[in-house]
Amino acid sequence: MKGTHLGEFEELVLLMVGVLNGEAYGISILKDIESHTGRTVTVSTVHTALYRLEQKGFVESFVGGASKERGGRSKRLYKITGEGKTAIVNSREVRDKLWGMMPDLT
Repeated sequence: MKGTHLGEFEELVLLMVGVLNGEAYGISILKDIESHTGRTVTVSTVHTALYRLEQKGFVESFVGGASKERGGRSKRLYKITGEGKTAIVNSREVRDKLWGMMPDLT
């Protein structure tokens, strides 16, 4: 496994893979990140993040069935692994701890 640090965009992609629960693929992740965050995202940045997450062992990919909408082509789907779940929980715990330390800035 490469490293366990999650970059901010990797964290978003990993969260979306978890949310989509075995039905995640590049375009679905892109659309959901854009709709939920208001960010403009390219498919290449999503695929790069997915590649890094797979190298780290946080997601697994598999080929889904062919569909008429895709001209009979199948798509590569992603699902979160046990290590990915641990990484995302750890990331949340660190963020929650830091938010708990934040003074009232008003």
